[in-house]
Amino acid sequence: MDEDDRPRRRSPENDLGAASLLASESLERYSLDELDARIVLLEAEIVRIREHRSKSSAHMAAAEALFRPKTP
Repeated sequence: MDEDDRPRRRSPENDLGAASLLASESLERYSLDELDARIVLLEAEIVRIREHRSKSSAHMAAAEALFRPKTP
């Protein structure tokens, strides 16, 4: 199995690593256009994450409904 095919290990300090790096980065060197482009990119990423979260939530609800003990 190639290194890229393996599941990534998740650790608490790495879960939000990229977001933490972005939040702590100085924005002083960016132009207004670059800041606007960054906002567009980050808003698109938020939409992507929310869509994935919604799908995951629906999947979990379906699994819970399927495996929930049936009451008489």
